[in-house]
Amino acid sequence: MPEAIEIQLKKGVLGLCVLALLSRGNSYAYEIASKLSHAVDMGEGTIYPLMRRMQNEGLVGTYLEESPSGPPRKYYRLTDAGHASLASQLAEWRSFTTAVEGLIGHVDAAPADAQPEAGAETRDDA
Repeated sequence: MPEAIEIQLKKGVLGLCVLALLSRGNSYAYEIASKLSHAVDMGEGTIYPLMRRMQNEGLVGTYLEESPSGPPRKYYRLTDAGHASLASQLAEWRSFTTAVEGLIGHVDAAPADAQPEAGAETRDDA
C-alpha cells in the first residue's frame, strides 16, 4: 500500500481505535500507544495530542493513580459522550467498510500485461 494512503487511513481511525480500547477498560497513554503500535504500527508521539484533543472534546476523562514503578499515572476513561461517539463511529465504520468491501471484495489485481501501454489509445465507446 502506498505510504500516503496508509497514513491517511490510520489517521482516520485512530480515534475510533482509542475509544474501542478504552471501552474495554481504563488505561494510560503509554499503554494505549503500545497497543496501537503493535496493532497498526502507530508512533508513540501521536497518542498524546490525540488524547489531549479527545479530553478537550469531552470524550475521555482522566484521573491519577499510583504506579508501583514510578510517579502516579494519568489514566483515561470513556465519558458518556465518549461511549456515544464510539457507538456512532462504529456504525459509520461498519457501514463504510461494508460498502468498500462490496466494491473491491471480488476484484483481483490486474496482471501487469493487462495494463495499456503508455501512449496507447483506448476506446470507451463500448
